[in-house]
Amino acid sequence: MARSGPTSERGAVTIDLIATEVGVSVATVSRVLNGGADVAADTRARIEASLDRHQYRRRYKRQPPRADQLDLVFHAFGSAWSMEIIEGVEDAAAAAKIDVVLSQLGGRHRPPQEWLNGVLSRQSLGVLFVLSSPTQTQQQQLRSRAIPFVVIDTDASIPPSVPTVGSNNWNGGLVATRHLLELGHRRVGVISGPLDVLCGRARVAGFRSAHDEVGDSPDPELIRYGAFRALSGYQLGLELLTRTDRPTAIFAGSDIQAMGVLRAAWKLGLRVPDDLSVVGYDNLTLSAWSGPALTTVDQQLPQMAVLATRMLIDLARGVELATTRIDLATELIVRESTAPPPSGR
Repeated sequence: MARSGPTSERGAVTIDLIATEVGVSVATVSRVLNGGADVAADTRARIEASLDRHQYRRRYKRQPPRADQLDLVFHAFGSAWSMEIIEGVEDAAAAAKIDVVLSQLGGRHRPPQEWLNGVLSRQSLGVLFVLSSPTQTQQQQLRSRAIPFVVIDTDASIPPSVPTVGSNNWNGGLVATRHLLELGHRRVGVISGPLDVLCGRARVAGFRSAHDEVGDSPDPELIRYGAFRALSGYQLGLELLTRTDRPTAIFAGSDIQAMGVLRAAWKLGLRVPDDLSVVGYDNLTLSAWSGPALTTVDQQLPQMAVLATRMLIDLARGVELATTRIDLATELIVRESTAPPPSGR
């Protein structure tokens, strides 16, 4: 009996069959299979759908990789925070005699195609994305060249197929806020990162949950979203601390933001922790050297970077991962910047 359509038997599926079904050239199908960037998005989607429908067995071939080089890309450099990640990656890469190529995306959370083309052309050992991740199309391009990738501290929800190393941000927000509530604070403000970044939203969710534990509701007027930078902490800190009903404590979404809050408090003549308690997040090395030393949440940034690098190297060597998702525990480090609220507030 003649078949009216293409066969779905895996062994009989060819790129010629896929091209005929989709109505494109064999060369176009080949470019999609090889991770080429010069294919329109809708055409690529139709080809990918046909490949999936026929369960086409892809042959991942590439030139021998530069086994001595991996790519580390940040959505943006953030001074001390970035250095903690870089040092962890460098330590793990150096132990494996691998060099690190460092780049940043200028604040974007998805790499431009031009950047990815450079990674594909030089056949990197693999890519570590920090607070960023490749699009689905870019993921397929990397996989088609057998270039593994791991995401560190993801900016958004991503599928389980993407290896990720992060920390329990919800718990970090919970323990930071719980500490302030246990000290007696009831007007607690929070300054988080961008609203479109998952880790920042998770920390605010933990902040809310800590209030739920004591049967209280946080004042929505004391919740701010900004950038994980000192200037943002300073500006938003001024907004909160110049209110007539100002908070007696602020939980900042990063240590760098907390430094900005400390500066805002100093500008307004408020003493920390006598007039205002401040909690940061990250446990950067400099947090122990601020004045006063900063109470903060340790999310084990260097360990996060080391684990992600080892995962990437294992993937490049063909080692199957025991898990594709690691969330490190968070711990509150109590120092000098928190105390009970001033009497009468």
